[in-house]
Amino acid sequence: MLKGIPDIISPELLKILDEMGHGDEIVIADGNFPTASMGKREVRADGHGVPEMLDAILQLFPLDTYVEAPVALMEVVPGDPVVPVIWDEFKEIIEKRDPAKIEYMERFSFYERAKKAYAIIATGEKAIYANVLLKKGVVK
Repeated sequence: MLKGIPDIISPELLKILDEMGHGDEIVIADGNFPTASMGKREVRADGHGVPEMLDAILQLFPLDTYVEAPVALMEVVPGDPVVPVIWDEFKEIIEKRDPAKIEYMERFSFYERAKKAYAIIATGEKAIYANVLLKKGVVK
């Protein structure tokens, strides 16, 4: 056991976060995201939500300060009436942990970027449009 590591961070995820270098990206995916068919490395976090995973990761993981927006969200598909209220939670967590600009990406552009991510965390999140991509910064 270790002190100071949020309980939600599994040993496998802790290893992945440590292995990642500056500029590497990780996706925290909702339950509808096609994680298994996209990711080079899939980390299961069933039973957990994206907000709690985002908060835990940002306790250990600096966001990239050398890019305009080190956080990306999948934007709502045109014509879809969904209003992703979970985004307000994401913004609060990011502001609290590591304030950064957020980029909104078209669905298929988000998928293409996710395919190149270092890893994808598959959560049990039920909210729609609850996928978050984080770009790792420099640990100082």
